[in-house]
Amino acid sequence: MKNLGLIAAAVALAGCAGVAVAQNAEGEERAGPPPMPQPVTMAQRPNATGGEALYIEYCAMCHAANGMGTGLLARRGREPALLEGRSDLAAGFVVIAARNGIGNMPAIPRGEVSDEDLQAIADYLAAGPHGDAQ
Repeated sequence: MKNLGLIAAAVALAGCAGVAVAQNAEGEERAGPPPMPQPVTMAQRPNATGGEALYIEYCAMCHAANGMGTGLLARRGREPALLEGRSDLAAGFVVIAARNGIGNMPAIPRGEVSDEDLQAIADYLAAGPHGDAQ
């Protein structure tokens, strides 16, 4: 019975530390990490056009809320870590960073993203911050 008290205390502490407390099929509480955010896709932003649509297609998998690029930027003290939430990105910087790579981000070749598409993405990010990413 002592163990049940310790488990209940751990679950309560976990809930206070930002760890989600959920119930299993039997109705018992269990601690676990908070759920991952949903990936950003065109299905979630059907009205996206131009640079925003290209950003979602080519960049969001790493730079949206559930992407590894966001976590790396957050650890480097970049706030906000979401690129769409930033107001300090110059279009030229985005193009250079994407073409040459920066930190853990690999270079993006022209065969993967055309110059025109990359410029549209860079212009979109430079005009930020944008919507839900703020």
